[in-house]
This record gives sequence, C-alpha cells and structure tokens, in this order.
Amino acid sequence: MMNNEAIRKSSIIYWSSGIVSICGIIFEVLFGALGSYILGDGVKQYTLTISLFLTGMGIGASLSEKVMKNLILAFVWIEFGVGLIGGFSSFTMFGITAFAPSGTDAFFLYFITVLIGALTGFELPILIRKANDIGVELNRSTARVLFSDYAGGLIGGILFAFLLRPQLGLVKSAFLIGCINVIVALIVLWLFRKEIRNFTVHAIFGILILIMLIIGLFFGEEAAFSFEQKLYQDPIMHMEQSNYQKIILTQDFYEEDVRLYLNGSLQLSSTDEYRYHEVLVHPAMTYADERENVLVLGGGDGVAVKEILKYDDVKQITLVDLDPAVVQLANTNAEILGLNEASLKNEKVEVIHTDAFQFLEQSDVFFDVIIVDLPDPNNESLNKLYTWEFYSLMRNHLSPGGAAMIQATSPVFATEVYWTISETVASTGLHVENFHVDVPSFGNWGFIMASRDEINAARIDIDVSTRFLTNDVLQSLTTFGKDEDAEIEKDGKLVELKPNTLIDPHLIGIYESSWKNY
Repeated sequence: MMNNEAIRKSSIIYWSSGIVSICGIIFEVLFGALGSYILGDGVKQYTLTISLFLTGMGIGASLSEKVMKNLILAFVWIEFGVGLIGGFSSFTMFGITAFAPSGTDAFFLYFITVLIGALTGFELPILIRKANDIGVELNRSTARVLFSDYAGGLIGGILFAFLLRPQLGLVKSAFLIGCINVIVALIVLWLFRKEIRNFTVHAIFGILILIMLIIGLFFGEEAAFSFEQKLYQDPIMHMEQSNYQKIILTQDFYEEDVRLYLNGSLQLSSTDEYRYHEVLVHPAMTYADERENVLVLGGGDGVAVKEILKYDDVKQITLVDLDPAVVQLANTNAEILGLNEASLKNEKVEVIHTDAFQFLEQSDVFFDVIIVDLPDPNNESLNKLYTWEFYSLMRNHLSPGGAAMIQATSPVFATEVYWTISETVASTGLHVENFHVDVPSFGNWGFIMASRDEINAARIDIDVSTRFLTNDVLQSLTTFGKDEDAEIEKDGKLVELKPNTLIDPHLIGIYESSWKNY
C-alpha cells in the first residue's frame, strides 16, 4: 500500500501529464495552423505537422531511456524547453517569414515541430518511470499516465479550435501555452523540492523564462504585427482572426487603394475591382433568359451583389458565404461599404452563412443566374468547390435558359489549373465559354461561363452602367494567346486535362505547382 505522501506525488504526476499533453497537442495543431496560413495548402501542412510531431515523439521517447536519474529535474527542464521554444514559435515564424530568405520559414516550422515533438515524447516515459519509483505498479502507472496524456490531447484540440485560435490568435496562444508549461514545471519543482539539489538555481531559471513568456504574451503580438506588415505592401488598417480565416484590410498612404486579403490571398483591390466584378457578373446576367432569382456563392464583400443590383428586374439575390466575419466587415467598414454601396443591406438580398457545397445539396430552388466567386482551390476544403460533384450540383440548380459564371484563377500564371476547371465544368454536360481579363492587382484573370445550352458570346448585350466592360471589349476577352490556351505542353507532350473530382482531387497539386514561383 502506498502512503499518503506517495499518493500525493503520484497524483501530481498524473495531473502534470494531463496538463502538458494538452499543451503538446495545442502546439501540434498550432504549428499546422501556422503552416496553413503562411505556407498554404492546409491539408499538406497539417499532414506534415502530425507526421513530424509524432516522429519527434518517437525520437524523444527513445532518447529518454538514457535518463535514469534525477527524473523530476529532467521533466522540469523539458517543460522549460517546451515553454520557451514553443512559446516563441509563432512570433519567430512571423519574423522569419518577413525577413529571412524564401524557404527558411518552412525549414524553421518543420524543425520546431520535430523538436517540440521530441521534448513531448521525452517527458512521458520519464513521468511513467517516476510514478513507478514512487511505488505505483508499472502497469498501473503506464496506463494512468497514458490516459492522462490521451484525454489531455482531446481537451487541447477542442481548446485550440474553439477558444484559443479564434480569441487569441496564433502568437498569443503560443505564449500562453508556453506559460502553462513553465508554470507546471515550477509547481512540480516546488512540490518535489526536497529531491532537488540547487533548487533555487533551477527555480530562478524557470521564473526568468516565465517572465519572458509573460512579456511576449502582452507585447509579442504587437511586434509580430509589425513583422506581418512586411508581408503586405500597404499598411494594415484592419486585422482579425475569424473562426474560418485571417482577414486583413490594407490601405496605401494616399488612401487610394484598399485591399482585402483572406488567409494572405488578395481578394480585391479598390483601384481595379470593377474590372474583375464586371466580367464576373454582367456576361451571365445579360445572357440569361431571365434574372429574377440570382445565387451568389462566396462574394461576402458584397461587390458582386452591387453589380447584380444594377438590373431592375432582379427580385431575389441569395448570397451564400461561409464566414459571417467577412459579411460583417462588408456591412460596417466604411471603405468596403464605399465599394459595395451597402449592397448586402438591400431588401432583395438574403445572406446565408453555410458551406456552398452543403447549400447546393440541401436547396431545392432553381436560379436564373449563378455567380461563383469562391477563393482559389489551394486546400482540400476549397478543392471540393472545384469538383465535378460541385459543378453537377450547380448545374442541377440552374434554370433552363439560365447562365453561370465562375472565377477560375489565372490562365497565365496557372494555365493548367484554369483549363482543368473548365474541363471539370464541361464534364457535367454544361456548355462553357472562356473569358479572361487583365486586372492590374491580380494579373490576367480567368472566368468560365456555363449554360445548359450552347453559348453564343455574340448574343451578350450589356445595357447597364459599367466602368470598363463594353460589348466590343467582351468579345475580345474570349481570345487566348498561345501561352495561355488549352494546348498545354510539358516535356514536349500535350497535357491531358482530366476533370477534378472528390475521389481524385488532383487540382490541388496542379495549383500548388503552378503558383510556387509567384
């Protein structure tokens, strides 16, 4: 039977195991979120993060066999290391991204993931052996420590997804979790102080690390903000982390150019958005037999809706945008309101916050015009919105005589991506017409018009007020140069375009390869 002192110490070990495992899983998913935001391709980054973190845990567990003495002291210094390195990880990552050569940020992220994983893997065997030394049976100590670790992992994942990331962001979250690691280490150090030589020295080091992390918690985000500012050409005037993405609004010093970024990707520039949105909206609106009922997928900034409202016969506009924060910004920010002319507040507009794929699956409404203004397919969740399955759902909601227009990235910078999207739309049985336009802030940008019937672009007659688009200009937008048409050559051979599907989401790889040099 264990005495009261042994029971108390074993309880401390179990609680410590649970808390540090919460911290460990939070660091793991935080690194995945960092990679997704800064490096792109969220699925790839989370996959690499999990793999590297687990590899690091294996390395740490193996190395822990060499530690046979001073187990509590070893645990304490591991937690000091996790707290210091993990706490400064997000802050340092933004600094490296802003100032270091290209590729350094990825190397740092992957290195730090393995390192924190190794330290996390190091601590569990040490705690198990310490519990065994106290007098707990080995099988019981192993089971209880592992239970505390796994249960803590669940709690950590939930905390990061629903509290830390949306409320504190990546920098403050890292510093806060680092503080918790160090506080746990200091508590364990104090409770086992009779076993520790030079207790005061170790405690002083821990307190100094904790002070550094607390300073980072209160002031690190401001410094990281200055680092992040380096990623954008103009000063940041608004920044928030919603439940779905990071929203950045910038404005140049002359207050002439306002730009909206989502997860680092440019969505619009106030100086030339009209070129983009006029081509996105007016060809489909003027080609459709009727336009009473219009669906907009994406477009939470409200600028596409502004163009649609130029048609008096429009009776209903349904805008489906996943993120309420984007719509809230569009309805409250003076600069964005100036661009969209308060379009989302119009009585004809209904805003629905849900996934576009799910909306099409669940809706039974036909639409005369469908405008698809969604972010580029740079991760798995967005890729599904560029698949045969998605465009088949879109087709099923398109009224006979109706027309759809889809933004489809750049036929110059991502030629194979653009024509793969076009092939995917056509594979659903819809007829397509291809357009592209020069948008200075984006470059040459592509759109795909779709209809149940064969499209005759000469039929399009734009009769509303525009700043750029005319009927003559529109006809020229259907002509593509040799370096941007569907005849794509690689290694002297023509590329065979295949529809992108949920089962074969090859568009992500093509997209990443196409944009890596831009």
